[in-house]
Amino acid sequence: MTGRDVHILSAASALPGPAVDNAALARRFGMDPLWEQWVEAFIGTRSRHLALDLESGRLTDTLADLAERAGRRALEAAGLAPSDVDAVVLGTATPDRLMPATVNVVADRLGIDQVRSFQLQSGCSGAVQALDVARQILLSGDGRRVLVLGGDVIARFYDLAVDLKRTAPAELVNYVLFGDAAGAAVLSTEPAPGSARVRALFTRLVGLGREPGAVLEWYSPSDLAGGELAPPASEDYKAIEEQVPALAEEVLKELLDTAGWRPEDVDLLLPPQLSGRMTGVISKRLALPTAEDVSVVAEAGNSGNAIVLLQLERALAGLLRPGRRAVGISIESSKWIKSGFALEGN
Repeated sequence: MTGRDVHILSAASALPGPAVDNAALARRFGMDPLWEQWVEAFIGTRSRHLALDLESGRLTDTLADLAERAGRRALEAAGLAPSDVDAVVLGTATPDRLMPATVNVVADRLGIDQVRSFQLQSGCSGAVQALDVARQILLSGDGRRVLVLGGDVIARFYDLAVDLKRTAPAELVNYVLFGDAAGAAVLSTEPAPGSARVRALFTRLVGLGREPGAVLEWYSPSDLAGGELAPPASEDYKAIEEQVPALAEEVLKELLDTAGWRPEDVDLLLPPQLSGRMTGVISKRLALPTAEDVSVVAEAGNSGNAIVLLQLERALAGLLRPGRRAVGISIESSKWIKSGFALEGN
């Protein structure tokens, strides 16, 4: 029955400034051409968008700036006004402040009021968690339309004075792996032309006994007065390379079982978007025989909680036609959350 279904009506994105390629990063940080070749070969990300001016160190866009633009575009694409929204949910690892919550700042800018709002603090799977919360709101019957937001501004953690030649790999990788962006999607109990029906969606914490694969710190005045601090951002890239593909396989199996699909029924794959190289490795391992990859990471970088919504935007822009099927997979590596969704074009 249609009233028990949830549909994604639209998705949109916002990227800060022009793309920054690997050559530009190499020049800014005084790295030689061999470093640029290393990034291409071992990371596989060609460019990213940064909400930071690399010369001055000035932040050009906040998360609220990007999420506002993405949210406005998603509402316009769905043909909706702010007053049509019954709830707003944001997934992010990098809110602009601890308070006020960035989701509420964005809602205010969009003219949304008198609704429920939620901000989920999470790594890459936060956008899928936000989709899950929105879906549960709609399935409960307490609302007809929910605006989902996801994004991160990771460049704010860059130390532009750092000597990358002396930087440990766990920190160095952050300067090439990530990009900044925000995305948005509108979910509804009512389908529309070009929308997609949610056939399955889940998120699950699987971090018991696992060491964090990624860490973002925040500091208080007492921390700053206490001597040497941990790096603001670090990655255990080896642990991520080892665990994400296996978790992605688990997610795919559960999605197919829930939707009642066979591997050959899947037309589009929205794979985990850690880096260009890792995305290729994971897609090959998932071995969906007829699925086309929907990938944005090589051009936009790993933009955290925006990446799934950027993939959705591309899928809904003509790829996920009526009757076609898509699966999306996202793995959060800070304390390990596996998540995914299955969609069918309306």
